[in-house]
Amino acid sequence: MSAITTHGPEASTGGLHRTVGFWGLSFVSLGSIIGSGWLLGALTAATIAGGGGSLISWVIAAVMLMVLALIHADLGAAYPVAGGTSRYPHYAFGGLGGFAAGWVTYLQAVAIAPLEVEASLSYVNSIDAVKSHVKLVNTNGTLTLVGILIGIVAMIGFMLINLAGAKWMSDSNTAIVLWKIFVPLLTIVTLLLVSFHPGNFTAGGGFAPYGFHGIFAALPAGVVFALQGFEQATQMAGEAKNPQKDVAKAIILAMVVGAIIYIGLEVAFVGALDPAKIVHNWQHPIGVGDYGPYYTLAINAGVGWLATILIIDAVISPGGTGLIYVGTTARISYALGLPDSLTKVNKRGVPVWSVLVATVFGILFLMPAPSWQELVGLITGATALMYAFAPISLGALRRSDPDREHPYRVPWPAVTLPVGFAFANLIIYWGTFTSTWKLAIGVVIGGAIYLLAALVNAKNVDPDRARWRFLIWLVIWQVGLILLGWAGNYGGKGYLPDDWDALVVAAFAVAMYYFAVLRMAYPREEVEPVVDADLSHPTELRTSSGIA
Repeated sequence: MSAITTHGPEASTGGLHRTVGFWGLSFVSLGSIIGSGWLLGALTAATIAGGGGSLISWVIAAVMLMVLALIHADLGAAYPVAGGTSRYPHYAFGGLGGFAAGWVTYLQAVAIAPLEVEASLSYVNSIDAVKSHVKLVNTNGTLTLVGILIGIVAMIGFMLINLAGAKWMSDSNTAIVLWKIFVPLLTIVTLLLVSFHPGNFTAGGGFAPYGFHGIFAALPAGVVFALQGFEQATQMAGEAKNPQKDVAKAIILAMVVGAIIYIGLEVAFVGALDPAKIVHNWQHPIGVGDYGPYYTLAINAGVGWLATILIIDAVISPGGTGLIYVGTTARISYALGLPDSLTKVNKRGVPVWSVLVATVFGILFLMPAPSWQELVGLITGATALMYAFAPISLGALRRSDPDREHPYRVPWPAVTLPVGFAFANLIIYWGTFTSTWKLAIGVVIGGAIYLLAALVNAKNVDPDRARWRFLIWLVIWQVGLILLGWAGNYGGKGYLPDDWDALVVAAFAVAMYYFAVLRMAYPREEVEPVVDADLSHPTELRTSSGIA
């Protein structure tokens, strides 16, 4: 094992500060879950899956993501480090594994803040006065010049708050999250009381008019995106006061609350629709070109006060999520550590250059970007790819780091871990073949960056843990997903039997899980010293690029 490298001897200058408590972690995760997804996710789900089918989509997504959340809770409590989603594969499979996972994590996270800004502006654009005199969004869903300029100002605001420090960011997020919980609950109760049509759940062709295909297709088109974000507590575990105790509880609490709220919102949305608009199909349940579904329903139901609150929330909810993701994106690039300047922190323990880079990339996504719904599918696929590394890493670490204390243990790991990996693969598959091959290209680019860094002996790449056997299963896995997507029924050729294709993808995923865990993982004598080195200096965190 090579020499240990740290970022400095003092916590004040050399590492992140442990200042975030249980509620701060909980609200960071919950604030990420309740963002633009609650404003737009119900409409997307109903359009693709129908009234009753959309409810099944939310329940399936909640079950899938709860399994993945429990796995992250186990990892986050046992290995409380910054940028955890990239560190876990690093421990289990070496530098390339950590960088591949971290790179995918970074790609999805850096796009979310500008996406939230775009969602907020799209909602505000639903106001007739704004649409007529300012116009923030074009008819195709992309931002106008005015919308882009406002978005840039919002991104700079996120940056300034994050530069103030993790505790300041966490504390400022608390009030926002309380508001973000209150408004959806108020919307659910109000719409159920003033406008509820039970027949809507079987309108437009029956309870699930588009069958299992529609139910599954709705998951990556907005449902999973809405529920994702629980892992943000693990990204900030390096700044938690008591990570072994708080991280797992924060993840589970955020996931439970988020799932309950989103299922309730779908019930209220479908029930409040005008039955005349969904008699024949679900193509335009609230009208053509309208990006403010709950706002429109509130206006139609005669509750203008709720419509006003929803417009205010359309700024606060996505804004709060964007604020969080600028911060957590910076922690991911801090953990990646390429280039070395990204690992430097100021006296407040803030990775300044990482925050600035995250802001710049976020601004680039605004000019001009595809519509909210078009970006959601790709980001969801990247998120599922990131989530897939967690069960496979925990499975490997249970074998190669068996004596590690786990304050929280995922139930029935022999079943839960391969099932969790299969769930993540299914979400990728359902996200269409186009998204799958684009994600694979993203992984290849990340691998090329790492290989280049290794060839030039970059400071944060340790060649002792850069052996390429991890690449074997990673390549087989990505090629397999591309082939299944090409042969499948979600943007592919349709060669796989419809509905049964899910079993084919799941079987492939389980086979890859055991191949990677049993044959590709690092041995115990190489894993334990690396983990011990990380955890023995809680404020002097290493990068995922290979420092061991």
